[in-house]
Amino acid sequence: MEAMTRADLTKKPADVSTMFDGVAGRYDLLNTILAFGQDRGWRTAMVEALDLEKGSGARVLDVAAGTGTSSAAIANEGLQVLASDFSAGMMAEGRKRQPHIPFVGADATNLPFKPDSFDAAVISFGLRNVVEPKKAIAEMTRVVKPGGSVVVCEFSTPKSRAFRHVYSRYIMGMLPRVASQVSANGAAYSYLAESILAWPDQEGLREWFLEVGLERVQYRNLTGGIVALHRGYVPDL
Repeated sequence: MEAMTRADLTKKPADVSTMFDGVAGRYDLLNTILAFGQDRGWRTAMVEALDLEKGSGARVLDVAAGTGTSSAAIANEGLQVLASDFSAGMMAEGRKRQPHIPFVGADATNLPFKPDSFDAAVISFGLRNVVEPKKAIAEMTRVVKPGGSVVVCEFSTPKSRAFRHVYSRYIMGMLPRVASQVSANGAAYSYLAESILAWPDQEGLREWFLEVGLERVQYRNLTGGIVALHRGYVPDL
């Protein structure tokens, strides 16, 4: 049975890791249900945002990769991907589901890689769970080669004020309720709902990209701004 654990908005790493260990088995299924099946399209857009030639074998670091669903989407385009996460439970599930993808335990705020190790780095729906998210963006920037891309795919703020109100009610009311029907740890999804609503909007995240030194920073709204893709490039030498 999944452990009845949840983190809170202090995002203590041990609490977050334990929570994800407990939901690993059904995490991907729940995400698909709660996203009304939109998650596959979001992953496709994420891969495109990496701005890498398909089949090139370029090296991509997938941070907070969880069970490797996003990593698999990257690998399917002929790119070399390394999945990293700090939840042992999520990585164990990922290694079962994606045996062709290497996983490594890593703290997003202190990545165990040398500078300029990758052609691109991405984090999908994981940055808001990091205790120091701007530091994680800086670490991704450090390990990517000059000219390479840093991409964040994350829940964001719907553009329409009316829809934003409806969405907030869904997030805080329906999301944990639906999750509790599929997972024994519905409490974890109460935290996830809170973390989505507390997250900076599109311009706020764009500012973090600029503050760590990324260039040509742009974002693209997906599904009316429920999700946003941010991309910046590491400055050329």
